[in-house]
Amino acid sequence: MSQLLPERRPRLAPERWEPFSEFEQMAERMRSLLDQTFASAGWDTSTETGGWSPFVDIEEADDAYVVEAELPGVKREDVKIELVSDELAITGEIKEQKRKGALRRQTRRTGRFAYRVRLPAAVDPEKVEAKLNDGVLTIRVPKAQREERRKIEVKA
Repeated sequence: MSQLLPERRPRLAPERWEPFSEFEQMAERMRSLLDQTFASAGWDTSTETGGWSPFVDIEEADDAYVVEAELPGVKREDVKIELVSDELAITGEIKEQKRKGALRRQTRRTGRFAYRVRLPAAVDPEKVEAKLNDGVLTIRVPKAQREERRKIEVKA
């Protein structure tokens, strides 16, 4: 008896497994569920602090704090930076692109974003500088000059 060889079928490229996409889908479903729950309870889920927060690095130098926020695709006019006392707030919006075809998958963030941080020392609000270059917002917040301790002579 002759042995039959298995039929050779052309293989289609197997669909690539992307484990992080499953986490993204689960997070989106949870976000949607929470939004629906709070909206049905009468709470407004579209506050200014809602949305998402950019990835941020904060570096402390001797004379200033340097805050770097990843904001790819954001235009200068769509970013608002405020400094009140020692709290720095970065807010803005990444607008949805107009598309001609059907969007099959979206993983890029769009919509409102907000980031707030309280800086640990007194700062000089008059000398704050901000630059947006290659999708990275860099804010330099100089520290306020420390008052030198002075000895006061008591007069008679």
